[in-house]
Amino acid sequence: MANLVVSIEFDRKEFPRRHTCDGENISPEIFIERIRSTFLAIILEDVTDTDRRFVQWCIWNIPARETIPENIPKEPIVSRPFDAVQGKNDFHTIGYYGPCPQKGETHMYYFNVYGLDSPLDIEPGSTADVLRSAMEGHTVQYGGQVIANYTR
Repeated sequence: MANLVVSIEFDRKEFPRRHTCDGENISPEIFIERIRSTFLAIILEDVTDTDRRFVQWCIWNIPARETIPENIPKEPIVSRPFDAVQGKNDFHTIGYYGPCPQKGETHMYYFNVYGLDSPLDIEPGSTADVLRSAMEGHTVQYGGQVIANYTR
């Protein structure tokens, strides 16, 4: 499986406040290189708890592109700045929900980006688990675990 090269402006650093629950709570800009797939999917997870990953965002059916701009609308079916579908995060809302650990805690977040060979036929608002199942057999690239931290 060919690797995607994924980066964010603050890779391996602290999330800027504007991308967290303490700020504007908007999705960050994501840069992707070496794309050989036709569609992309992203899952952002808080990986601080070793027993369970907490999903902050899942989005799929993104037409392959080198830049995912910031502030993707929090809608089940995205029509701007590109077409895509978003699922429910573990806050039980649709779209991106930025880092929001308890006061005094530092959490680590992984951006997982997948290259897919076709769009996925799953309902808007589906969970990351449903997305992961649907991606089986369709994932042709991976560029995951771009890491960022946030302390409240």
